[in-house]
Amino acid sequence: EHMPPQMHLVITTREDPALPLARLRARNQLTEIRAADLRFTESEAAEFLNQVMGLKLSAEEVTALEKRTEGWIAGLQLAALSMQGKADKSAFIRAFGGTNQFVLDYLLEEVLHKQPERVQGFLLRTSILNRMNGSLCDALLQDPIPAQGTLETLERDNLFVIPLDAERRWYRYHRLFRDLLRQRLSQTYNKEEIAGMHIRASAWFEQNGEVGEAFQHAMSAADVDCAARLLEQNWLAMDETFQSGTWLGWANQLPLRMRRLRPVLLTQMGWAYMDAGDAELSESCLQEAESSLKNPLEELVIVEVEQFRKLPARIAIARAYNAQVRGRFADTLRYAETALDLIPDDQPFMQAQAASILSTSNWAHGDLETAYEYMNNFVTASLNNGNIAFAIASSFAKAAILVTQGRLRDGMQVYRSALELAATHHAEDFTRQHHLGLGFLHHEMGEDERAAQHLQKAFELGQQTNTVDWAYNKRRAQAYLKESEGDLEAALDLWDEAERAYVRTPFPNLRPVDAMKARIYLNQNRLDKAQTWAAKSGLSLQDAPDHLHEFERLTLAKIMLADSPSEQKIVDVLTLLDAQLKLAQQQNRLRSQIEILTLQAQALHAKGESAQAASALEQALRLAAPEGYLRMFVYEGDALRFLLDDLRPMIGRAALGYAEKILAMFPQQIQNPKSKIPFGHDVANPKSEMIDPLSERELEVLRLIAQGLSNQEITQKLVVALSTVKGHNLRIFAKLQAKSRTEAVARARELGLL
Repeated sequence: EHMPPQMHLVITTREDPALPLARLRARNQLTEIRAADLRFTESEAAEFLNQVMGLKLSAEEVTALEKRTEGWIAGLQLAALSMQGKADKSAFIRAFGGTNQFVLDYLLEEVLHKQPERVQGFLLRTSILNRMNGSLCDALLQDPIPAQGTLETLERDNLFVIPLDAERRWYRYHRLFRDLLRQRLSQTYNKEEIAGMHIRASAWFEQNGEVGEAFQHAMSAADVDCAARLLEQNWLAMDETFQSGTWLGWANQLPLRMRRLRPVLLTQMGWAYMDAGDAELSESCLQEAESSLKNPLEELVIVEVEQFRKLPARIAIARAYNAQVRGRFADTLRYAETALDLIPDDQPFMQAQAASILSTSNWAHGDLETAYEYMNNFVTASLNNGNIAFAIASSFAKAAILVTQGRLRDGMQVYRSALELAATHHAEDFTRQHHLGLGFLHHEMGEDERAAQHLQKAFELGQQTNTVDWAYNKRRAQAYLKESEGDLEAALDLWDEAERAYVRTPFPNLRPVDAMKARIYLNQNRLDKAQTWAAKSGLSLQDAPDHLHEFERLTLAKIMLADSPSEQKIVDVLTLLDAQLKLAQQQNRLRSQIEILTLQAQALHAKGESAQAASALEQALRLAAPEGYLRMFVYEGDALRFLLDDLRPMIGRAALGYAEKILAMFPQQIQNPKSKIPFGHDVANPKSEMIDPLSERELEVLRLIAQGLSNQEITQKLVVALSTVKGHNLRIFAKLQAKSRTEAVARARELGLL
């Protein structure tokens, strides 16, 4: 209290000294160097192990050892001494723990044996816990002395007890110390005593809502009946919060023999595999459940009668889901209707759940209005049932149906409403897909700053996800972004990654990865690669129209138009497009209509029917403008860009303004290893010397003239009519003030156009 200011007292001790530390700390008169400050960082551990101890460990080996020792310097030194002369150091590090002889001797001599017998008993018995607090330790130890005080004393005495929160409620042991304690526990207590400790710990965790730790302690006690009961009772809550993957990991720890008489557990496993996208294993579990139900009722293990009562309906719902995943739509309808017949009238949520599968089936067939109605009912039922997680998740599907229909702005509103619901209920963890959807929509509308914000949020939330389709959806989003930037090679790489990550779900896969890649090949002028896909697809221009394969059929049409088509081939393409357009109009699918009309314009232009082409293109633009479609035109690549440029004089003023907006969205330069077609305004300066600059299409024709191609060859190259090429020639000659091809090329070189 009365030390002179120039005096400093240094104390080194394992235990906190009997001084008013809190008061000194508050007065800023205390500097503390504790265990956390003394632990080696990874770089310090590397320097110590390799330079001081001369072990020559790899960076991965250093990292592994630092994690096992938690930077404890004495532990690192003991590990290093134990490794001297070892040939396989990696194997040693993998096995290294508190039972290593050097570490064992040190911890016994320096720590454990110096404690009173009561404290040793406390340490050994609580070592079964991965984390502990006073209440848990009291339940485990059944000791009249409160455990909280003991935990605080152990921390003050620096006995390898680490606080897990600032309030000192939860603690854990240092990993090496815990290894030692568990070894000594098994030597000091018999199996029945240790099992009793685990059972008491399991009961405490169950009472406090910690299902995972309750399950693991029940398994450690070999009480598999208790473990199975915990799983059956908690399956629904975990499934409704998208934790069925975690639940399934626990269920697979149970011995196979005990499932035979547990039909509820087997059905729940069938649902969990269904959620994981594994329809085959799901069906296997459902069949086992049905076999189990054939046993006498008194032999079955039934934890909750209500769950048992719902089994037939749950099995039918799961089978409808699996049939939808497999594309067996007739079976989807049959099982869903069976489920609806079996579900009691007092279970509206289950009824909506079964009907939601019919939503995805109608979605696949293009009946989007019915699909929307079913999904909207499921959202409402989820809210009425108090299941906020399902309401949020199904809102994503509801919005996606609207977007498929072409109603971008309505879809955007549904996404926003779901985000508001999530914020109200602190359920933002379930909104990654919604942010991804909003990012796509803003990107489509050219609102890149907002798109970036939502996509970044989606990717951040996605790091915590365990849903089976997130990896695919993330790569898909990244591929679209790269494609819109013109970086087509990067887009292909990302589509390859997406293909590897793809897992089947009930949502229809309307844009398969291989078809997406075929379109990119077209934009790269790699027609051979696109044609390889077409040959493998088994598709034909004569196929009957449908919604599920529409994107692939339109891709086939694009490939046919790119391959110097005969007039008959163009007619066949137009026939296919006309049939698909009529179906899209009947089903009120706006986005499909826009894409088909755009492709019709390209086909008509190639046929030399420019007026009809302009009419189709103008119709597409008029449909696109109210919803804000922009980027879908950019994905069509240079073919559409040049088409817009060619038909600009024939498009009405209102649509022309929107066409100009679309043209401004194209990337500055297409990333194309085989065709260096300039995009944007790379040649602005040379063209500025001309009274009337060449259009992008005229520049393309000029380059082909310079390569020595005839008019007929240019026609085949650009998939346009001969009259169109001749028209380009006349305009090029006029603008360059040239009288021949040779003179035009020479003049273009003077201006830097070539």
